[in-house]
Parts: sequence; C-alpha cells; structure tokens
Amino acid sequence: METDAQVAVRAARAGAAVVRDMYGTSLARFGKSGGDFATSADLAAEKAILDVIRAARPDDAVTGEESGRAGPDDADRRWLVDPLCGTLNYAVRSMLVAVNVALRAGPATVAAASADPFNDEVFWTDGVRAHVRTGGTDAPLVPSASSNLVDVNLDPPFPNAPGFRAANLLADEGFAARFRPRVVSTTLAVAWVAAGRRAAYVTDGHLRDSVHFAAGIALCRAAGCVVTGIHGQPLHTGPGGLIAAADPETHSALLELIGTLRNSP
Repeated sequence: METDAQVAVRAARAGAAVVRDMYGTSLARFGKSGGDFATSADLAAEKAILDVIRAARPDDAVTGEESGRAGPDDADRRWLVDPLCGTLNYAVRSMLVAVNVALRAGPATVAAASADPFNDEVFWTDGVRAHVRTGGTDAPLVPSASSNLVDVNLDPPFPNAPGFRAANLLADEGFAARFRPRVVSTTLAVAWVAAGRRAAYVTDGHLRDSVHFAAGIALCRAAGCVVTGIHGQPLHTGPGGLIAAADPETHSALLELIGTLRNSP
C-alpha cells in the first residue's frame, strides 16, 4: 500500500504534468476577490491532483485552492491542495511556480510535496525526512544560509501592518548589509530554504491550514530549518506570519531586523 508521502508525491506530479503541458497555451481566466484570478490550468491541475487523492484516500477530507472544502469540517485527516502557486507568474509565461500538496492529520502535517513543473523536481517529506526527487532519484534536503538570499512575500493581505510591513524589510540598511532580497512570488521559494537554495523566507499572514504554505512549512521543519512566526513565536500563534530560516543565526538576525522595524517611529 502507498504511504501518504507517496500519494502526495504522485498527486503533485500529476498536477505538475498538467501545468507543464498547458504552459504557453491560451488560458481562460476566472476572477477572484482582490484582483486575484485563476486560470484554466489551475482548475485542470487541481482536478488531476484531486483524482489521485480521492482514488487513493477516498475517506479523507480535502481543501482545494479552487474547489474549496470537501468532507467533514472536523475531519482528522485533511489534504491541502494548491495546484498552481504563482498563477500570475505562469499567466505571463514566467516559470516560477509550484504545485503544493500536503496532508494534515490532527495538528501535524504528516506528508507533503511541492513540485517544480519545469525542473523535474519534487520536494517531499513524510513528516520526518525531507528529500528532493529528480527523475527517479531522491537526495536529502540540506538547509544552508551561505547564499544570503532571503525571499520576502509582498502579496497582501498584511494583517500586521503598520507594525510589520515586509516591503520595509527590503529597504532596511541592516537587511541590505547582510542579505540579498528576492521576490519570486511563489511558495516554491519556501522549499528552496529546505534545499539550501535560500537562506530564509519571510511573510506576513495567518497561515494555519494554508494550501499555499502547508507543504513548504512541512519541508522546512523536516529538513531542520528554524520555523516560527514573524516575531519568533510558535507558528500559527499570536500575530501569525512566518520566518523559515536555514539556521538559528539567520533566524536571529531576521528577528532583530523585524523588531527594529516594528519599534522605529
């Protein structure tokens, strides 16, 4: 029988195949609130992912970015599906996107996969180990802060403004002296922290059961990254937000910078 992690990987790869096949084609757009939108590729990829999950785990609940919640609200096992993270990138033919699949069982994310459709990579975890699969070969994820690259999410909402604004972090002299900012506008960058390709990732927002972030957070935790809220508090508590850092030193430096910005007039 397939493990949950194997189902997550297979589902993410099914979605990634659709995203890859539809890239560059004429895509219908479907408006959402706040100027956001989905494309026909988002919908087709989500269907492919859900087909895999429902066939393998028919009794589990699901939350899909496009189709919403299915199954009991209090289900112990719930799959969180973001079929195309980086829709705007994709719609303008930028290949910076991710396909995210995660399984929450009780309070813990016990399996997750984040697929890069254009590099034949799937970052995955069973909640204990974290690996990247390229082709048919797995390699362990090893975080590293050596790049000094920090991805910062600038997409709304900003529930902690004006006390914390991610854009202000980019302009801070202390940040520029130590780190180099990146804004790729896809949670593929969270997986890159686990893989040692980014030193850290920072975002505002309330992320509990987030279809966008659940997979990346699980990968970072399993890889041994430091993962907290934006003020160093336990994740999904207090003001929320996320700092996922490759090591304690990087995490501490970002906390200090965020605290300085919060306390500045």
